[in-house]
Amino acid sequence: MCLAMPAEVIAIEGETGRVNLGGVQKEISLALVEDVQVGDFVLIHVGYALDKMNPREAERTLARFAAADRGSGE
Repeated sequence: MCLAMPAEVIAIEGETGRVNLGGVQKEISLALVEDVQVGDFVLIHVGYALDKMNPREAERTLARFAAADRGSGE
């Protein structure tokens, strides 16, 4: 099973972006998505942004992941 996560773009340099994913910053490729700006949410998988995401939907998705993690007992 593959999982893509929403993350907020916090910096861009060329086709590389830095995203914030739950307080963890990660470098990703933006080569597959056009017109990404700082502050946008992107759907990321294995180091690549796959698509831009509506900020409200991104926040709801992240909240669901957090609730699932709390429910796992870990």
